[in-house]
Amino acid sequence: MSLRLTNTLSRKTEVFRPLKPGQVSIYCCGVTVYDLCHLGHARSYIVWDVLRRYLIWQGYAVKFVQNFTDIDDKILDRAAKEGCAMQEVSDRYIKAFHQDMDALGILRADRMPRATKCLDEIRTLIKELEARGAAYSVDGDVYFAVLKHSGYGKLSGRDLLEQQLNADGRIAEDQEARKQHPFDFALWKGVKRDKDEPSFPSPWGPGRPGWHIECSAMVREELGNTIDIHLGGADLVFPHHENEIAQSEAVSGKDLARFWLHNGMVNVGGQKMSKSLGNFTTIRSLLGRGVSPMTLRLFVLQAHYRKPLDFTEEALKASSVGWKGLNAALCLGINFSESLGWFDKNSLRNEVDTLLGSIKEQLDQLRQRFIDSMDDDLNTSAALAVLFELARPLRSLANRLDRGDITAIEENNGINFYSRWKLLVELAQVLGLKAEESSKVESLDNSYNDEKNIQEAISLRKEAKAARNFVKADQIREHLKTCGIELIDKPGGVTEWFRK
Repeated sequence: MSLRLTNTLSRKTEVFRPLKPGQVSIYCCGVTVYDLCHLGHARSYIVWDVLRRYLIWQGYAVKFVQNFTDIDDKILDRAAKEGCAMQEVSDRYIKAFHQDMDALGILRADRMPRATKCLDEIRTLIKELEARGAAYSVDGDVYFAVLKHSGYGKLSGRDLLEQQLNADGRIAEDQEARKQHPFDFALWKGVKRDKDEPSFPSPWGPGRPGWHIECSAMVREELGNTIDIHLGGADLVFPHHENEIAQSEAVSGKDLARFWLHNGMVNVGGQKMSKSLGNFTTIRSLLGRGVSPMTLRLFVLQAHYRKPLDFTEEALKASSVGWKGLNAALCLGINFSESLGWFDKNSLRNEVDTLLGSIKEQLDQLRQRFIDSMDDDLNTSAALAVLFELARPLRSLANRLDRGDITAIEENNGINFYSRWKLLVELAQVLGLKAEESSKVESLDNSYNDEKNIQEAISLRKEAKAARNFVKADQIREHLKTCGIELIDKPGGVTEWFRK
């Protein structure tokens, strides 16, 4: 099976084939740098990091570009509030972004252009749009004429006429008078004389670029007219990505991107997590209170990237338990390689060649299941199930060795365990999961002294099993087990428990 991805543009899951064999060009919409990143950002960039890692693992040469929006009203507001320059705010939060993403093990992009460093390309693109009649200027502002692009709305599925009817009474009169159509959007914003704000020279007078044109310009400058994959959150489909398509394709006459992928939002209490709603949890605060980076990755990857991800403390605790077990298996070859006889690589390699036998077939099947899961529109939940299956006997062996039970070494085939561990490490790296020192893996509160809490956890596990989310169900069982609660599943869907 080939890699299949759900394309927002076609609303279908399609086989991915790059423009150039063996090469993949990707543009990922980055952050507006005025504040710390929250869990919603972590979800997006972890998912796209996994896509990139998987393509590289499959042998593709990937060029990955991710921008910074470093001029925006929010940045200007922050600078004014703090009494500092716009660039000072941008530089500070770009640095913070790198720190947070590095902590989560997210690979840095090959290129990370900033809007303020791409002004020549932005101005050139606007002039080309003007020359083609797709843009017009009004008193220092420049607007894109949406009616000039016949395909406007093809990404979001929105109809211009319907939008105009729905917008009646919601467009300010001064804006209405300046625009040829209510949904025309700004390519260049002329400086307002009553505002002391940064501006840049242009043929239309001093001002600054609109948000949408920045990405179109950076895509073209870094990757060309047409790219393989354009990435972003579902909240960017309209208007940002729709407007990007209109601008870029009005100039080039070519598709901006062959695949448009969008991740689902992180929800808190049924609402999208966002800075504007004030319900966000920053990456830094989560890590600062002791949540391990790999627990966060596991939490994000349990859900399919296109679906909403519900953030709850209980779900985070379940991910913590799941990661502890997986981490114990990953650490096996680090902590006990000498005891297990894995330090003599030459001797071990010769033994592996002759003794693998049936284990090779079993591991090949697990590898293929992992590939099939990832090829199925990045089904990371199913891919994680393969990792947990690989890890189960390794974790058990690690636990026995932790207790000083050296008979475990004699009772088990070391070669089989070594081969199993090597595959686990390899596949975990594709998901960006790597072993952490046990001291860095957070400890969970023992909150199961109350029978009510135990029953609630059992109910959550039943719901997970009903939804076929067996990874989550296993994590809840393991969570209870670490707190001294054993579950017994009986016929008829009944689950009994006892305290060890």
